[in-house]
Amino acid sequence: MLSVALQHAFPGGFALDLAFEAPSEGVTVLFGPSGCGKSTVLAAVAGLLRPDHGRVALDGAVLLDTAARIALPPEARRCATVFQDARLFPHMSVDSNLRYGLRRAPRGAAGPAFEEVVALLGIGHLLGRRPAGLSGGERQRVALGRALLARPRLLLMDEPLAALDSGRRAEVLPFLARLRDAARLPILYVTHALDEVDALADHLVLLREGRILAHGRPEDLTARTDLPLAARRDAGVLLPVCVLGHDPHGGITRLGFPGGELVTSLRPEAPGSVMRLRLRARDVAVATEEPRNISTRNILPVRLVAIAPAAEAREVFLHLAIGPTIILARVTQDSVERLGLAPGRDLWALIKAVTFDHAGLPEPRR
Repeated sequence: MLSVALQHAFPGGFALDLAFEAPSEGVTVLFGPSGCGKSTVLAAVAGLLRPDHGRVALDGAVLLDTAARIALPPEARRCATVFQDARLFPHMSVDSNLRYGLRRAPRGAAGPAFEEVVALLGIGHLLGRRPAGLSGGERQRVALGRALLARPRLLLMDEPLAALDSGRRAEVLPFLARLRDAARLPILYVTHALDEVDALADHLVLLREGRILAHGRPEDLTARTDLPLAARRDAGVLLPVCVLGHDPHGGITRLGFPGGELVTSLRPEAPGSVMRLRLRARDVAVATEEPRNISTRNILPVRLVAIAPAAEAREVFLHLAIGPTIILARVTQDSVERLGLAPGRDLWALIKAVTFDHAGLPEPRR
């Protein structure tokens, strides 16, 4: 278990005051707007910032305890950091950059072998090149490999994809997912990009102005309409799904989830694959009677369990239950009044198959 408790006041009035615990394996994402303290938390955990008061412990090993006057130096904490800028040595080849990380690993420390990391990140064909000859996405993959080969106890990632364009981000995300599942160590990951949360987070910590608003499983937090996530136009739930089968002729894939099934555009994943996808509230409509003879493939019986205000005036969120699963629909107040919607009413949720154009990466292993 990673345990973090920090208090620190900066000149100008900003103050950090937070505490959270995260699993010993998997990705804990610190999420929030710029300036909320995400990178400051990483700096304190890494030993690059000495907070006024705080305690950081990993699996019982104390890295920082200001009350007990314990503050391990950065090199003794065994935290490897990946930044926005890959920070590779420009005069070294990819091979040499990677082996630099391996030389920094403590003697006898367990971790993946050089060949395993190269295969994991798909960088074998790059070993002879220098950083100047790499794309931004390739440089970040090498930086990930170098960090992993240092065999850290904790991997820190400070917005590692922020400097990449959308194409390069899409290139690197699958490799980050592979690393998450193969590294078997805690990863503290800073971002303000929701697609990275969807793809990578095992545990989510929401920050605002140096404080924690909520933390827990991303599937749980994305279903809450009392958090800032709900103020986004892409607000919606993260849905764990299993690929049930494909119909190549019709161009569709069937996805199962607790309580029901969905049909989406044909996906490349094999039957039995497990992944997460974002079901945006704005893409869900409701009907009081079962619609017939329409193009929408997903017509699901649901029960309206709650109506909550949305950030926009005269819009609301409908909390819809499909068995044990809750999904959200964003509708106008006019629709609530016209249809006479109230908690407890049985409805039909309508979701177009082409809605899921950004289906998520494989679900994090629990």
